[in-house]
Amino acid sequence: MRPSKRREILDAATRVVQREGVTTLTYESVAAEAGMTKGGLLYHFPSREELLLGLHRHVAQNWELALEAQAGGAAHELSRDERFRAFVRLSQNPERAELLLMLEASEDPVANAAWDEIFARWAPQPPEVPQPSDARDPHGAQDPQVPDDDAVQAAAVQRFIARLAADGLWFYEALSTERLDPRLRERVTEEIIALAQGAAVPAE
Repeated sequence: MRPSKRREILDAATRVVQREGVTTLTYESVAAEAGMTKGGLLYHFPSREELLLGLHRHVAQNWELALEAQAGGAAHELSRDERFRAFVRLSQNPERAELLLMLEASEDPVANAAWDEIFARWAPQPPEVPQPSDARDPHGAQDPQVPDDDAVQAAAVQRFIARLAADGLWFYEALSTERLDPRLRERVTEEIIALAQGAAVPAE
C-alpha cells in the first residue's frame, strides 16, 4: 500500500532532522527531501509549528512501534520487566532524530506529551517520596501482609537508577563519535536489565 502524502512528508522531515538537525527543518528543506512543492507541504501542515508537532508525534509513534517489535507485544500485554528489557535493548540502536526531537520537546509541553506518554508506559518513573506509613498496628508493629515502605522505596529507586543508566547508554550511543564494542554494549545492557530485575518491587 502506497504511503500517504502526510507520512511521506513526515518521513522526509525525519531524514532532514537525522542528517542536519532540528533548526534546519524548513518548508524548503522538507519539500526538497520529499520531492514535493512547498504548496504541497502547506496543504498538510499550514505552519512550521504544525509540521514540527506532527513530526514529534510521528517519530514518537515509530519509536513505540520499535519498542513493541523488540518486546513482542504492546505495553499493556507485557510485564514490567519485559517492557523495561525492550526499552534497554532499543537504547543499543539510537536514532539521532529521536534524541534531537526529545531535547527540543523539553521546551514545548504539547510536543513533550507525545514522548512522556511512551516513557510512562515503558520505563520506570521517578518514585514518589513515601508518606508516613499506615502499615503498623496500634502497638507499632509492621503488618506482615503489607510490604515495608523502606523496601518498596529502595526497590523503586533501584529501578529508576536502572532507567537512568539506560538513558545514559542511549545518549552515549547517540552522541559519541566512537561506537561501543558490541560485546561491551551487550554486557552493559545485561547489567542494566539485571539491576532493574533485582529490585524486589511487587509485580504490577
